[in-house]
Amino acid sequence: MADHAYDVIVIGSGAAGLSAALELAPHLRVAVLAKGGVSEGSTARAQGGIAAVLEPGDTFESHIEDTMVAGAGLNDRRTVEFVVENAPAAIERLAELGVPFNPGESERWHLTREGGHSHRRIVHVDDATGWAVQQALEKAAAAHPNITLVPDMVAIDLATGRHAEKGGRENCAWGVYAVDRLSGRVELFTGRATILATGGASRAWVYSTNPKGSTGDGIAMAWRAGCRVSNMEFNQFHPTCLHHHDVKSFLITEAMRGEGAHLKIPGGGPDGGRRFMPDFDPRAELAPRDVVARAIDHELKRLGLDCVHLDISHRDPEFILSHFPTIAARLAEPDIGIDITRDPIPVVPAAHYTCGGVVIDLDGRTDLRGLYAAGEVTQSGLHGANRMASNSLLECLVFGLAAAKHINANWADLPPPPPIRPWDESRVTDSDEEVVVHHNWREIRRFMWDYVGIVRTTKRLERALHRVDLLRRETEEYYGNFRVTPDLVELRNLVEVSGLIVRSALARKESRGLHFTLDYPDMLPEAVDTILTPQADPQSGRNAFISA
Repeated sequence: MADHAYDVIVIGSGAAGLSAALELAPHLRVAVLAKGGVSEGSTARAQGGIAAVLEPGDTFESHIEDTMVAGAGLNDRRTVEFVVENAPAAIERLAELGVPFNPGESERWHLTREGGHSHRRIVHVDDATGWAVQQALEKAAAAHPNITLVPDMVAIDLATGRHAEKGGRENCAWGVYAVDRLSGRVELFTGRATILATGGASRAWVYSTNPKGSTGDGIAMAWRAGCRVSNMEFNQFHPTCLHHHDVKSFLITEAMRGEGAHLKIPGGGPDGGRRFMPDFDPRAELAPRDVVARAIDHELKRLGLDCVHLDISHRDPEFILSHFPTIAARLAEPDIGIDITRDPIPVVPAAHYTCGGVVIDLDGRTDLRGLYAAGEVTQSGLHGANRMASNSLLECLVFGLAAAKHINANWADLPPPPPIRPWDESRVTDSDEEVVVHHNWREIRRFMWDYVGIVRTTKRLERALHRVDLLRRETEEYYGNFRVTPDLVELRNLVEVSGLIVRSALARKESRGLHFTLDYPDMLPEAVDTILTPQADPQSGRNAFISA
């Protein structure tokens, strides 16, 4: 088995991982592992922009308050303050790397407004901000001699004390085992510190805006290694994903509603063409995503619709095309055939963002020594019960930098990795039943959509839990008998993370933010995090769930 020794291992090649790598690289050798291509993560798909207080009249306190309101009071105020106050500097660093933010007429940058924000504070690059950020960070990382970008490496499990040849500290992380997509071989990457920047778990549902690789890998690996996870029941469904038979996962940015697009009932009946969001919230289309997604879900079920319409055709065509060139061009292609300057866009909600994750502090530290995390993989306290638009890339940038700074400042205190045992394939064979993996993958995503969706009930969650437990046993038996493949790794992680989501949802006896249950429709007076703590189960050797 190939063994690759570096100073720091970064798992994930999006905004969080690359920001951390660039901060570490002046003094340390860094390997950045990408699950597929380096640009194939969620960062490159982000359309809207990045939130920061840059407009005269806007204040940190206003951005903090907006974030707390959107998060339904579950946010950690210290974290919100930390991120908001570091936002302008994060934007400046991107500008220095060459991100071409749209200029304003009189101000330095054009600022737009999105749901939940009380001011215009979203910097953007047309409607493809994430791609511009990804390319700038990737270019800088590729040019740095101390950064090695390693594509097509699918992380399997963290290398911890129990993997040391002579035993070691259980609560230390020293890298990761990963399977090479091209060769099928398992390789070991070791370092004094490891950063999880693996993104979220929105591919646990049938309909998702996320890339195929968003299977909760970092959350599952950290849980198996002994880290707490928190608030996994808060799963954001983006209100406006294109509804099209052949084109899946195409997001219609929140910024379109920020620039005046209306949500309407389709068709020619008595409700046809009616704008419905004012019936649900005084902020109408600018309400937070959980409110908008539930409103759309309500109308779909009430009227038996397949989709609703998002309509910006009342704005000037030149304005539309200049603000949303990527969306306009894609929807105008022959396979879709929508002219957004004249036609409404059919949209449905889709799983979009994981607000919970691995518990970290303001330095990005997890419960394992030497293991850090940044971005969507974490529960930092920023988002609370619902992420506000354009705070996600911001969190990646701020916490990627924070983790790297803590590693740099405490390098001498991080123990070097001991000799780690090679991956053992002596008792497994090649599978002749890949259909099992693909069947279970489809099954878990379907029942998560049906039972753990936008609106939940206790009975649905209990049904989902029963199916998760059955699939876990089946998947672990399969995993123990056959050589690992990327698809098997992802299925194993999806099963693990789905169990965490369902158990967290069952533990919350209220409706708050993104978690809405018909059995407990009211919000309790006190906002309390759901925290799951792994504890070894002596009978099965698995992690037991302890909720606190």
